[in-house]
Amino acid sequence: MSARTHHFADLGEVRLHYVTEGEGPAVLLLHGWPETWFMWSDIMTGLAAAGYRAIAPDLRGIGDSSRPAGGYDKRTLAEDCWRLMAETLGEERFFLVGHDWGGAVAFALAAAHRAAVRRLAIFDVPVPGDGTPVMFNNRWHHGLHWEPGLAEDLTAGREDVYLRFFYRQFGMREDAIAEAAQQEYIRAYRQPGAMTAGFKLYRAMQQDVRDNQAILAEQGKLPMPVLAWGGEGGRGRGTLALESWRRVAEDVRGGVALGCGHWIPEERPAWSLAQILDFFAEDQEAAPIRP
Repeated sequence: MSARTHHFADLGEVRLHYVTEGEGPAVLLLHGWPETWFMWSDIMTGLAAAGYRAIAPDLRGIGDSSRPAGGYDKRTLAEDCWRLMAETLGEERFFLVGHDWGGAVAFALAAAHRAAVRRLAIFDVPVPGDGTPVMFNNRWHHGLHWEPGLAEDLTAGREDVYLRFFYRQFGMREDAIAEAAQQEYIRAYRQPGAMTAGFKLYRAMQQDVRDNQAILAEQGKLPMPVLAWGGEGGRGRGTLALESWRRVAEDVRGGVALGCGHWIPEERPAWSLAQILDFFAEDQEAAPIRP
């Protein structure tokens, strides 16, 4: 089993930082906001131990990736990830996992490259454009993040105060995200331009809705199996995640992850890993057998 290593991929407009661990069939893991690749640390180690090659990038503008002025619509972010996998790493067929905005990017990637994605696992996110309401379950911050300049002015120099609020409030426990992880995320989002890049994930939502509705109208629902878990209602999205993905994919299972809010892979990493491994093990293209 190969050790965890850090790399950079120069894709022209953007330079992606990504982390790999393990050997075997590839699994691409896409993080949400306000997190980085680091949210997958425990999951990556478990995947590597089970015989997979785990690959976790920092999305465009986030963490230690570069921060272009544009390209924060999920279709463009998905193409960044596709180029990383296919061009840089030579992985043209792989498993895919996404949380929060990483789940929206995962949808765009799977929709555009349907033959590439073997199976898709999603944690606590609906698909933009499927009909799910945006402003629900205390998601007041969407409106704030849509306002160019205002969100930056209110959070500049107080990134730790702002981000720690979300880490506390959207988990089932205030310490749902470990202190070491919080410190790493705050380090990443304190970098110049990082908060703006994160806000641009939200500001691109109307474009995401148009793009997703167009590709669904043209090509129909996703054909690959999908696993969709939501956190318990109030702090997580409850059954809305599962209901959303059933509107955009043919074969969807999942439900509500008990004892979790929004941060499912970090709140219950062992449980999340078990769900992922069981789901991937059903693949008929020789997915590794769990030890």
